[in-house]
Amino acid sequence: MASAQSNRLAKGGLIDRNAPLSFTFDGKAMIGYAGDTLASALVANGVTLVGRSFKYHRPRGILTAGPEEPNALVELRSGARREANTKATTAELYDGLDALSQNRWPSLGFDVMSVNSLLSPIFVAGFYYKTFMWPAKFWEKLYEPAIRRAAGLGRTSGIADPDHYEKAWAHCDVLVVGSGPAGLAAALAAGRTGARVILAEEDRLAGGRLNSDGGEIDGMPAGEWLAGALAELEALPNVRIMTRTAVFGVYDGGTYGALERVNDHLPVPPVHQPRQRLWRIVAKRCVVAAGAIERPIVFSGNDRPGVMMASAVRTYVERFAAAPGKRLALFTNNDDGWKTVEAAHRAGIEIAAVIDSRKDLSQHHRALAQSGGFAVHNGVVVDVKGGKTGVSGVEIALANGGSAQIAADVLAMSGGWNPSVGLSSHHRGRPKWREDIAAFVPEGAPAGMLSAGAANGDFSLSACLRTGHEAGLAAASDLGFKGRAGKAPAASDEAISISPLWHVEGRKKGFVDFQHDVTASDIALAQREGFESVEHLKRYTTLGMATDQGKNSNVTGLAIMSELTRRSIPQTGTTIYRPPHVPVAIGAFAGHHRDENFHSVRLTPSHHWAAERGAVFVDTGLWKRAQWYPIAGENDWLTSVNREVLTVRNGVGFCDVSTLGKIDVMGKDAGAFLDRVYINAFASLAVGKARYGLMLREDGIVMDDGTTSRLAEDHYFLTTTTAKAGPVMQYLEFCRQVLWPELDVQLTSCTDQWAQFSIAGPKTRDLLREIVDPAEDLSNEGFPFMGVREVRLRGGMFARLFRISFSGEMAFEISVPARYGDAMARNLMKAGEPFGVVPYGTEALGVMRIEKGHIAGAELNGTTTADDLGLGKMMSKKKDFVGRVMAGREALTAPDRQVVVGLKPVDKARRLRSGAHIIPKGAAVGPDTDQGYVTSVCHSPMLGQWIGLGLVERGRERIGEIVRAHDPLRGEDYYVEICNPVFYDPEGGRQRG
Repeated sequence: MASAQSNRLAKGGLIDRNAPLSFTFDGKAMIGYAGDTLASALVANGVTLVGRSFKYHRPRGILTAGPEEPNALVELRSGARREANTKATTAELYDGLDALSQNRWPSLGFDVMSVNSLLSPIFVAGFYYKTFMWPAKFWEKLYEPAIRRAAGLGRTSGIADPDHYEKAWAHCDVLVVGSGPAGLAAALAAGRTGARVILAEEDRLAGGRLNSDGGEIDGMPAGEWLAGALAELEALPNVRIMTRTAVFGVYDGGTYGALERVNDHLPVPPVHQPRQRLWRIVAKRCVVAAGAIERPIVFSGNDRPGVMMASAVRTYVERFAAAPGKRLALFTNNDDGWKTVEAAHRAGIEIAAVIDSRKDLSQHHRALAQSGGFAVHNGVVVDVKGGKTGVSGVEIALANGGSAQIAADVLAMSGGWNPSVGLSSHHRGRPKWREDIAAFVPEGAPAGMLSAGAANGDFSLSACLRTGHEAGLAAASDLGFKGRAGKAPAASDEAISISPLWHVEGRKKGFVDFQHDVTASDIALAQREGFESVEHLKRYTTLGMATDQGKNSNVTGLAIMSELTRRSIPQTGTTIYRPPHVPVAIGAFAGHHRDENFHSVRLTPSHHWAAERGAVFVDTGLWKRAQWYPIAGENDWLTSVNREVLTVRNGVGFCDVSTLGKIDVMGKDAGAFLDRVYINAFASLAVGKARYGLMLREDGIVMDDGTTSRLAEDHYFLTTTTAKAGPVMQYLEFCRQVLWPELDVQLTSCTDQWAQFSIAGPKTRDLLREIVDPAEDLSNEGFPFMGVREVRLRGGMFARLFRISFSGEMAFEISVPARYGDAMARNLMKAGEPFGVVPYGTEALGVMRIEKGHIAGAELNGTTTADDLGLGKMMSKKKDFVGRVMAGREALTAPDRQVVVGLKPVDKARRLRSGAHIIPKGAAVGPDTDQGYVTSVCHSPMLGQWIGLGLVERGRERIGEIVRAHDPLRGEDYYVEICNPVFYDPEGGRQRG
């Protein structure tokens, strides 16, 4: 198997050669090892062409070895688990992995859209802005569809994601981001003091660049020191190491977002395990040791497959034992690039040449070149030779004016390092420029955050260890931890030298943003056309808007703009940094909140009984409520609803109304309290009576309605609408605690304590007598309308009984403790069998309330006043209440306000639709003639037609007028009559029994 890996080194690396893994890339079977990434396995198999760029569809190869990769984006898996735009550099190899290149057709080798590259002189910065403005009518018909078809890189599956995602919280004293030398030193220092530490590492392995660069720490090889440091941290009970966990954002209050890739390294997550987990980590202090990102140099052909970052070449050689090529050339402007030459030379890779843009080289580097037998050129690369499958050579311009051709199959480039300042800039911090390293470093970091090591511009191993230790100790000490942190790990100093080089002029395009094909010439064009601001530059050229979010390109791009505008780089500035710092799947943000788990679900006490009877349920807020109860032979919902309504009107039925908000209001000032929140009086309500009440907001608009019953001198039982149960409780607590703290009143939410059923219809008393103790007087005289009292049931249990009707029929509501709700539903059904009882749902309830003109949520829409609803006379003139003054504002008492009226089609066979606009007969349709709309509709089996309620200007003055109902969404237009909102039993005799 190993022989198939043409570029796999014979020894070395952190891979497990005893665990071969099979995988495919574009259908071709290959072999890798446990410990590989997909990218390293492709390198080991000699694959150079891995993708196509977004705009020009140019051939692209692997550029980096980390999460900043712009080129090697693949589709992983198949079917419902297919995932687009996965970075091959971070995708862990597993047996059976199936990867496809993307953004190409029909194949990676022959991509029809690569013709765009020939048109690159046209597709320059601002092309879309300039081209698709005219003719305007082409936009929707031609331009937008074409752009949408061309947009995007990979494909989604279009199938529901079968995997699960979790959310979790963690708390610590010190969060350390990154487990390279600086992060490990910080975690050791903080952990030894006794502080609770979380060490978060994006990679599967801790160690950062130690796994690629090696070195010597405390007199031992870096790998040996790393193993000891991890063993010590794992032994500390106050330290938690979280690998495969990327911290992506800094939020208020010391909260950090982190994504743990729990099972992304497996083809299918184990049963009952999530694929990913979104963490909210609350940390008192944070040490960012996220390292730095090597940046490219812009020159002709720098995007050709086989051109790689020098540090990436080093990683593939040292960590993965995979050679990106047989003959290596290096182009660098700094000392760090030379480390790649050393690593490649040790691995037996031939060094073709080193091209260093600096005039002076250290004696160490000269000696390395002499011992390695390769040439060193002072100059720059001006072109890269080769094709879509790789590099064949490089052309260089020498500092002395000459030129040279070098044969090589891989070119490593190093333009210096950019500290990873994303997290430290998330609270709108702006990094500062350091000339000595030619890079931005953190400044203005969020409260409680320190940066250390390469993330703070300290690139040497010794500096990383020292500053990491100092930051970890400072974070713990600042929190009062006094334990012994020990000494900082020691390493020899390294030479850090750089001479900035951003762009080499050439005959061909030099790329700044590899994925979006932004070139140096695009930046020059943006400057000539006035887009010099970095924010304008980003949007005009799409620089930094690819999946890597400019991690490779942004600093280089603004440096080129700096040269063009003759301003310093600090004067040119940077764009704003925002989370997420790394891509996060929407599924991870959602967690379990999808499908049936989109929000919390509450079940009524009779839910399971209703489900047994085949009820159709509807989501009402968090509640599942029975909408209707179909029976055999009923093929549509309207038939079922009509049957339920007719049975209630002519016999008896019951409905679970437990979802109504219920609040106990107790205390000697309970009546006075209710007088202040309701527009009508409640202090004068007699014990054993109920009263309908209306609450206003402070601005005079209706908040909610419901009935309130007085159970004792100091005890009221208040009900709210289902939707407003929570908000009303919140509002009443605000009134109690903030507005009138002097009142002796207590509030208790008891919605879940009581199961409540409305029993309605002419035969209601007949049914009740079957379940209530015979000694209870249920007659009109013994239990009048709006009466309330506790009654004994057959068997001795007590229940609350309310003579309240929302249906317009003679009705009672009976309440029992919630644990008896299921039994009550079953007993009502059994006791009502002789009377033809039916359970009815929310649809039938809605029909009956519209027939009676009762308002509900559609009319309590946050814009209506008490008078709009026909309840203005309820507003007391003898007391004050919330909203009283504001309700008297001129605009809220204007005679042309929209008020509640009844509406019925002139053609009785016509269906009325909610949302239809009311237009005067004969008037043209438009905003100036729109006089209201239909709020609620139903089919009334009692009237044999569709009816509804609506809000219409001066509606009460226009009873009998014929107007138009205009429904532009459904394309309907018909005549309706404005009528009294009470369609059925307007005298109310039926509900009074």
